Order: sequence, then structure tokens, then C-alpha cells
Amino acid sequence: MTTRKPGHSPAHPLTPGSVPAARTETPAWTVGDIVVRRIDEVELPPQTGPWLLPGATPDVVADSPWLQPDFAGAERVLRLTSHTFALEAGGLRILVDTGIGNGKDRANPAWNQLRTDYLERLERAGFSPETIELVILTHLHTDHVGWNTRSHEGTWVPTFPNARYITSRAEWDHWSSVDMEEAREQMFRDSIHPVDDHGLLDLVDVPADGLDIAPGITLIPTPGHTPGQVAVRLSSRDSTALITGDCIHHPVQLAEPDIHSHVDIDPAQAEATRRDLLAALADTDTLLLGSHFPPPTAGLVRSHRTTYRLQPVPARVA
Repeated sequence: MTTRKPGHSPAHPLTPGSVPAARTETPAWTVGDIVVRRIDEVELPPQTGPWLLPGATPDVVADSPWLQPDFAGAERVLRLTSHTFALEAGGLRILVDTGIGNGKDRANPAWNQLRTDYLERLERAGFSPETIELVILTHLHTDHVGWNTRSHEGTWVPTFPNARYITSRAEWDHWSSVDMEEAREQMFRDSIHPVDDHGLLDLVDVPADGLDIAPGITLIPTPGHTPGQVAVRLSSRDSTALITGDCIHHPVQLAEPDIHSHVDIDPAQAEATRRDLLAALADTDTLLLGSHFPPPTAGLVRSHRTTYRLQPVPARVA
């Protein structure tokens, strides 16, 4: 595969986030025969919400009191986290997204030179890096690809050496066609190109009705935030779940689907994608797992007023 040069990142006016204390328990949800484990990386600082979702003002949050206390703090400021999901399906050990990563130079102060115990948490959940067989990258943004690689003897090497890393061809083609500022160039140098250089990166074409990549695992196109972003649908027996990627950053967007992310490439398309997805999920038993939702992280989409709300489904401990 020929490596091509991708995209453009905005400035990040944030301060460093705190690293949560280590935990010995892993939050998990059961979807038929699939157990989905949330692997925590870091809670994002309070400034993240107003920067990322500027339309989610305190007044907007106040209009949806169900957001507090789990999804918004006492000052009606959104809470967001960085985490990934680990699961086993069809005999494959799978990781969905890889977070921010450690020891990397980042323009966003909250992500710069992190030192978290993410890999230890992944190990404690029973997913040693060498046992991961498939890494799904919902899109190629810095906070979703960081643990693709780790530092080894002064170079960046794949963290999951026995895995295939997959992302949509539309995503790759977009970033390959635009000029990048240095921050985005750096992310590709340390987190994408080394995976490609080791022959582990696969590009897949994702049709409108989705692409089955493993038993019970389907990629669903959710363009707008980025052109090739995908969500991940899980199906087992009579149960289903959907891992959002960044088509929905926060539950406030259920109540107000027109709230755009500051970094949406195509805000109008992102909103249309979000509205279509929420309409399809509303009042069903499909579990929604938010890629940046703080605990309880998961829930059912329920009709509320003229839009929706999230009915939380707390994790169990695995």
C-alpha cells in the first residue's frame, strides 16, 4: 500500500487533562454472546465541551435536566472522556479505536505527552496487545489513532503487531487529498505511517448498507464529521449495539441534533447523518455506546419531546 499524505487540524485552546487513578475493574456490557469492555484512557478537561460543541451552552444543557449529573457537571458543562472498546466476536479479538496515546507531541495541551496506564488497563481486561487481531479505526483523528503505535528504542512501532488495522478507503482518500498543517502531519508520522510501513493497514470500501468485517461486526458509514467515518454495529443472537465513533460526541446531541462539533468537516452532512441514525435507533433495544460519552457511557435512545434522550444502561464489572 502506498502511504499518502493526509489532512488538517485546528488549534486546541485546552489545558492538560487529569489522568484518572488506576482501576482494577473493567466496565462491560453484554450484547448476545459479545462482551464489550470499555478501556479507559483519560477524562478530558472541562474546557473540552465548550470548545468541541460550542452550541451546547449552559442554557441548552439546562433544558435537558436528564444530562445531569452523569453527562454534565454542576456548572452545566459537558463531561467527555477518551476510551476505547475491546471485544471478542467470531473468534477475533477486536479493539475499536485506540485513543490518544502516550508520549506524543500534540498541539492540544490536553493530549500532549500523555502518561496514562491505558495499556495496563487493556491487559487487566484480558486483552494483551499481542493478542489483538483486528483494530477498527472509525476515522483518522488524533484521539482515535494514538495507541496505534508505541515508542520502542526511539522509533514508533505498532502497538498491536499481530493485528490488521482497518479504516475506510473514503477516509484515507480524503486525508490523502488535502494539505496538512504540521500537527496533523505529526500525527500521521507517529501513529499512521508506521502501521502502514509494517504492512498492517487495510483500506476497505464501506457501502451505504454497511460492510460485514467479521461475524457480528458491521461497519456503518456515518460521514460528516469526517468523509469516511464509520460507526460499528455489533449483532449477536437477538441483541444489537452501535459504537458511535464521532458521529455523536455527547448525549446532548440526542436532545439537540443540530449541535455541531467544532471539528466537523461537513457540519450539514454530520447533522443529517446524526438525525438519520437517531431516528433508526429510537425506541429500539439497540444499545448505543458513545466513543466519548462519560460513564455510564451506554444507553438506549428514547423519543423525548420532539427529539431524543439517552436512557442509561450502566455497565457491569468484568
